[in-house]
Amino acid sequence: MANIIEITDFSAPELDIYARLTENQLLNRHEPEKGMFIAESPKVIERALDAGYVPASFLAEKKHLKGLTGEILERCKDVPVYTAEFDVLTQLTGYNLTRGMLCAMYRPPLLPPDLICRDARRIVILENVVNPTNVGAIFRCAAALNMDAVILTSDCSNPLYRRAVRVSMGTVFQIPWTFFERGTWPGAAMKRLQEMGFKTAAMALKENSLSVDDPRLAAEEKLAVVLGAEGDGLAPDTLSDCDYTVKIPMSHGVDSLNVAAASAVAFWQLGRREG
Repeated sequence: MANIIEITDFSAPELDIYARLTENQLLNRHEPEKGMFIAESPKVIERALDAGYVPASFLAEKKHLKGLTGEILERCKDVPVYTAEFDVLTQLTGYNLTRGMLCAMYRPPLLPPDLICRDARRIVILENVVNPTNVGAIFRCAAALNMDAVILTSDCSNPLYRRAVRVSMGTVFQIPWTFFERGTWPGAAMKRLQEMGFKTAAMALKENSLSVDDPRLAAEEKLAVVLGAEGDGLAPDTLSDCDYTVKIPMSHGVDSLNVAAASAVAFWQLGRREG
């Protein structure tokens, strides 16, 4: 039997984590072992649970306590389930996107890049991608299109921010990811990737770039696809350190794609590995 606790007042402290804490407060940089995040909708929550993430509490509209929501709650019988009527929960920003259920979950400790890359052949590097919508969309593309892991530089938006999780449709739980330590990219981190056997392919609009469908790229045993910030692209030092510079051929005078759209094209082509 689920531990149901009814909430009638939107100002109840039990709702703070869902309604009033900022992403930075949830992240809890000073005590990362206490960090949390919010997963929205039964399907996304189910994917997180399947991946081993641990719930702290649930929030569900009364009429949604059955069906898929009920099945999820059956898996987590000792976890508090806060429930309220529709008029209370609609005071939550974006409630209409939650499919009637939210879950506060604990952030697991980050694994070192070496560990998540150990058996990988195709990985993604995100450099300073700060828009959580783009981060979530890139993760969805990476999971769908044969990428084995994602590593982010320290200034990227966190993949467990609420919007990133929502846009990814929970695929942030289905593909290994971590951050490079601050100050290690590109220098030491790039060197370590090369020691592990990875060739690096920087996605950039340069005259001397290879086309994304160049057979030399597909033939690489291990390849890291490097994507840069939404406006400025990759830093000059990153471009100079990468083994390849790669572009997506375009028509009609279009000179660039949104980074998430570019990731889909790159992953589709570069994930089609030979052998």
